[in-house]
Order: sequence, then C-alpha cells, then structure tokens
Amino acid sequence: MIYIVTSMLVALFFAMNMGASGAAASMGVAYGSGAVSNKRLALIICAIGVFSGASIGGGEVVKTIGSGIIPSSIISAQIALIILLAATFTLFIANLMGIPLSTSEVTVGAIVGVGIAFQSVHIQTLFVVVSFWLIIPFIAFGLTFITGLFLSKWKKINDYRHARWGKGLKILLIFTGFMEAFSAGMNNVSNAVGPLVGAGLISITSGTILGGVFIALGALFLGGRVIETNGKRITNLSLIQGSTVSGLGAILVIICSLLGMPVPITQITTAGIFGIGVAEHGMKLWQKDIIKRMLKVWLVSPIFSLVVSYGTVKLFFEWDFYTLVAILCVFLATIGTMSLLKSTRIEQKDITKAAATYTATEKRVQ
Repeated sequence: MIYIVTSMLVALFFAMNMGASGAAASMGVAYGSGAVSNKRLALIICAIGVFSGASIGGGEVVKTIGSGIIPSSIISAQIALIILLAATFTLFIANLMGIPLSTSEVTVGAIVGVGIAFQSVHIQTLFVVVSFWLIIPFIAFGLTFITGLFLSKWKKINDYRHARWGKGLKILLIFTGFMEAFSAGMNNVSNAVGPLVGAGLISITSGTILGGVFIALGALFLGGRVIETNGKRITNLSLIQGSTVSGLGAILVIICSLLGMPVPITQITTAGIFGIGVAEHGMKLWQKDIIKRMLKVWLVSPIFSLVVSYGTVKLFFEWDFYTLVAILCVFLATIGTMSLLKSTRIEQKDITKAAATYTATEKRVQ
C-alpha cells in the first residue's frame, strides 16, 4: 500500500513540476510580447490549455509510456515508483547543474533502464520514439525557416502594413500560445501518469484527468517565474514570428501526441525560434554551439535516468554486486572526465593568456 501511495504522490509532484516549467513556458511569447500583459491571466490561459490537452488527447502517449516501451506485466507499484523517482532525481540534478533536460526523454530513459534490468524492451517502439526525438526538431526548424522567409518577403512587399493589424495578431498569438499549452498537456501528462497506468494503479481516463489537473495547478501557482524569464528571453520575436513558432510547434506536438509519441517540446520550440531567426538574419545566426547543446541534451537526458533506474532495480530487485560496481565506476569516470575537461579548458585559457602577455611584453621591449 505504501508503494502505491508514494507512487501517486511522486507522480502528482512530477506533474506539478512539469506544469511549472515546460507548460508555463508555452505562454512566454504571448506574455513577453505584451499580447497578454497580465501574468496571472497568461497563467490561467496556460492552465486551461494544459488541462484540456491532457484530458482530451493525452491517452495515446500514456499508452506508449505505460506499456509500449516495456511490457506492462513487469511494471508493479514498486517499479512505477522507481521510474518516477529516477526521472524526478535526474531532473533535480539537471536543475542544480543548470542543464535543461526534456521530461519526455528522461521518463523514457528511466523506463528503458527498467526494461534492460529485466531484459525486456520493445526495441521497435523504442527505435520509433528515438527517431521522432531526432527528426521532429529538424522539421520544426525547416518549417519555421521556410515560413520566416515568406514573412520577410511579405513585410518588404507590404511595407510593414501588418502593423495596423496589431490587435488581430495579438489574438492570434494568444490562440497559438493556448494551443502550445494544449499540446504540452497532451504530450507531457504521460510522463507523470504513464507508469501508474502501466502498473494498473489508475485507468487511462482517470490518469489523464488527474495528471492534467496537477499540471495545470503547477502552471498556475508555480509557473510565474518561468513565464517571466521566458518572456523576457524571447521578446525579440515579433507578434507574427511568435505566432509562427508557437503555432507550428503546437501542430507538430499534437500530431506526435495523436501518434502516441513522447517528444522533447523544449527542443522543438528552440529549433523553431532558431529557424525563424536564421530566416530573418541569415546564416550569421547559425551557431554550432546551439546544435551541440541540443545533441548533448538529447543524449544526456535519457542515459542519465536510464542508469539511475537500472541501478535501482538491480539494487532492490536483482542484486548484482558487479553490475553496481560497474555503474559506480561509470559514474565516477563521467564526473572525473567532466572535471578534467573543465581543468583542461582553464589551462588552455591560462596558456593563451600567458602567451599573449609574453608577446605583448616582447613587443614593448623591442
């Protein structure tokens, strides 16, 4: 009984955190641009959107998380708790380190870790899910890039006459922000309640409604700082550009949700903003660091939670001393490598600085 109650509490806590972070960011463009000047109103719109999306269309992704990646027969209340704790712990560590991770990727990674521990993973489904992670952000980039080129030409032809349509564009931006929140609810609710459904602790309908309520509560009461930060970060987007990013991103996520695919919404939005920026400012905006960062997030998110859930299962269900030693060694090696890379960068900077100082001194002497 204690495992059931704890699993439910962790799932609902996880749902609130998703609402406070990812879901609340969906109205960031509308709030930052001034289309919605009242922050509380923006959060209310967001809360309605995520609840509607979760309760109306979250079922297909819940099925994938609950039984599509690993058999539901191996998901007990204890295993559901391990999956949720592994995902929550991974996100907590990432937040401490300032690394933006995808909740969908983290949750799938935790589920795969359990599947590997029990030697039971639906490889074909996993391959399709991972393919979506890689392909969808590039599709978002391509669509917003093409739309951005059209908008740039349209502005030149119309001599910025669309500025007269300010009220209509604000309404459009609010609508697309609502749709982005709707799509976030559809896709993200599975991360919290999928393991519970897989364990048979709750039905899909009850899970999506309950999860939707807590994601909405998280957005409403804990999303203020996120929407403030996100709004200030992307105020350089015009109303029509913001509508494009939010609208196309929402459409892609809704399609993925209807197909039952959990996808990284943050990466899709980032790729969309990047695409429309390149369309307007050209390839000078192209930064390899952004691509590298997205790839690192894509790799780190699931692998870290996979290792945590795998190690936990081995520790409590299938005790294997050598496996645990191997996991510990990998963890220590990873920390050591990160520290070594950081030290190497610092040394290289010091060497470069010293060389520059020496060169300047030599020139003065001559």
